[in-house]
Amino acid sequence: MNAQSAAVRRTTQTLNHIRGRHHHAMGSPVPADPPWRATFLSHIQRMESPVFALSSLRQVDRASSSASSSPSTTSPLSSQHVAAAPRVRTVVFRGLWAALSVNPKNPAERNPDTFTSHLPTFTTDARMDKMPELEGESTAAAGSDGGRGGTYQSGGGGLVEGVFWAEEDRTQWRLRGRAYVLGPDIDSETGAPVRAALEPHMRRVNGGTAGPWSWSREVTAHFGNLGPLMRGTFRNPPPGTPRSQEPGQGLGPGQRVEDLEDEVARRNFRVVVIVPDEVDRVDLSDPENGRRWNYKLEDEDGSDSWKVTELWP
Repeated sequence: MNAQSAAVRRTTQTLNHIRGRHHHAMGSPVPADPPWRATFLSHIQRMESPVFALSSLRQVDRASSSASSSPSTTSPLSSQHVAAAPRVRTVVFRGLWAALSVNPKNPAERNPDTFTSHLPTFTTDARMDKMPELEGESTAAAGSDGGRGGTYQSGGGGLVEGVFWAEEDRTQWRLRGRAYVLGPDIDSETGAPVRAALEPHMRRVNGGTAGPWSWSREVTAHFGNLGPLMRGTFRNPPPGTPRSQEPGQGLGPGQRVEDLEDEVARRNFRVVVIVPDEVDRVDLSDPENGRRWNYKLEDEDGSDSWKVTELWP
């Protein structure tokens, strides 16, 4: 079995596991909000800047330098040649999936208030070095381009951990789970695996009758939520390439993008959604009595529930 076939097989197995655990259709009744969601959001809202550290795993060739930024094309099946190396960067929290806050400066058409979730989001460039890590093992097995000719569309499932420090509340939040990438194809058949992974965590609100809801409209709303200069960064020269190299037609720094359907910017723009299965909260607001809670998603009789355990900090 070649590397790409192995990748397809693993992706299929993952999807079957998702479908087995979450057999209901999108919008069917799901458990209430996780017990950590309200407190987490209240802390995020008080942060001066909602940034957090995102860690992921990079498959690297043991024979090469562990500090190399290039992903390995060696199959993870050959474990004696491959190691998982940690990678971390700072990203900006862009709200919860399907629950984007109202922004009067956002020119994009908004989805109706049909769904909400507890899934943190951030945005990224499809050309970024982190993309193979967000894709997970299936990409590593198929090579650095994930079998997609170097263009990442919707996909993912890579293991990640996001760490927030809420200074005002003296609280650290760790969210562990898997990351899913939403691209221009999210409404198509190729986007189906991502939709299947996120749907079980989307809860209907307002009776779920606010109107038809669109995945691609939500992605566009995230793009519109950025300022014109930030949208323009998706027209920047390819990240990580030498400055001496010509960036390519239409690419260059400092551009402003007003058109929400700008072909070049939208080709590179991605929304990343984290599906947490474990959350760790350490409250140090009282220096004489620090407190810590662990929230773990567990499958009980075919339905998910969050187990809460108080720990020593």
